Amino acid sequence: MIVILRPDTDENSTAFKKTWDYLEDLKNIRLQKHIVEGKFQKLTEIYLFGDTATLNKEAIEALPAVERVVRVSQEYRILGRHKDRMRATGFDYNGVRFDQDNLNIFAGLCAVDTREHVELMMKALKENGQVCTRMGAYKPRTNPYSFQGHGKECLPYVFELAGKYGIKIIAMEILHEDHIDEINEALDLTGRPTGVMLQVGTRNTQNFELLKSIGRQNEFPILLKRGFGITLNESLNAAEYLASEGNAKVVFCLRGMKTSFSEPHRNMVDFSLVPAIKRLTRMPVCIDPSHSVGSRETSPDGIPDIFHATAQGIISGANMVLVDFHPDPIKALVDGPQALLLKELPKFLEDINIAREAYEKRKNLFKPSKTVK
Repeated sequence: MIVILRPDTDENSTAFKKTWDYLEDLKNIRLQKHIVEGKFQKLTEIYLFGDTATLNKEAIEALPAVERVVRVSQEYRILGRHKDRMRATGFDYNGVRFDQDNLNIFAGLCAVDTREHVELMMKALKENGQVCTRMGAYKPRTNPYSFQGHGKECLPYVFELAGKYGIKIIAMEILHEDHIDEINEALDLTGRPTGVMLQVGTRNTQNFELLKSIGRQNEFPILLKRGFGITLNESLNAAEYLASEGNAKVVFCLRGMKTSFSEPHRNMVDFSLVPAIKRLTRMPVCIDPSHSVGSRETSPDGIPDIFHATAQGIISGANMVLVDFHPDPIKALVDGPQALLLKELPKFLEDINIAREAYEKRKNLFKPSKTVK
C-alpha cells in the first residue's frame, strides 16, 4: 500500500505527525518514506509493507496529511505506476531534471584512458551545449587480462575537468560499494565540481548485495542497465531492489540483449520496450545504442547504424541516451570500434532533435481532443 501525502507537506507539521503516528501504530506493518521531487512541488510517499490487505483504506485516506491511498497488487511496489497516472515521476540532481517527459544526452568515453582525451571530450561537449557525460573509471571485462580501467587514480582529474567545462553529471559504472567511497573522496578532494550518476552494468544487474549497498545511499542517482541474459521482469525487479533500500532516483537503461539472433549487431536492439517500461514503472528510460549496435557501420543511406538505433529509441520516447564517443577510437582501450568521432557529435545531436520532434508530434496526434461546449 502506498500512502501519498498532500503536496509540499511539512514533516514538522501537526498533520504529518498525526498521520505518521497513526501509521506507525499499525500492527505487522513496516513503514518506508520516500520523497518525490516533482517539477513544481515535492511529494512524500509512505510505503506500507506487511499485512496491508486488512487495512482500512478509507480510514487512512481520512488522515489529515493524506491526499490519496494506492493499493498495490503487482510487482515493482515502489517504482511501479500501479494504474495511478497521477503519481509523480522523476527527480532533480545537480541542476538536471530526469523524468519520463524530458531527454538528456550522456556522450563520452566508455573508458577513461588519458587526461588529454578526457579534456578533448569535455571541451567538445561544452561547445555543443551539453552538460552530461559518461566516463568509465572501473571497467568489468570478460577477459581477466584486458584493461580494467584506471580506477580511483583517474577520478581527481576527471572531476576537475568536468568542473572546468561545466559538466554537471558524469555517469560512471561501479563494481563494488567501496567505489562509492572512492568517488566521494575524489569529489571532496576536488571541491565537488560536478555530480555523479552511479551506473550498474549489465553483469551486475542481479548482484543483489551490490544493489542493496547502492540503494542505501541517497546522494547519487542510479543508472541501472538491463541484464543482457535475463527477462525484462527480472531486470525491473533489480531496480526495485535499489528503491526498496531507500533510493528511488533510478533511471532504467536498455542496452541490447545477448542472443544468437543479434547479428550483425553486437546485441539485439531492444528499444521497442521504451514505452512498455514507461507504462509499467515511473522510471525515466535510457537507451545505449553503442553497446546495442557495437560498430561504426553505415547503411546505404549514409546514416550510421548507431544513429538509426538512437532515433528508434528517441521516437519511442526515450529520456536519456548513453553513447560512446572518443577523440581517437583507434587508441581507445575499451570498445574503440563502436565509438563515434568528436566531429560527428553535432550531427548526432541534430539527428536526435529531429527524432525528438517527431516523437512530440506523435504525442500531440494522440492527445484527447477537447470538447467545445
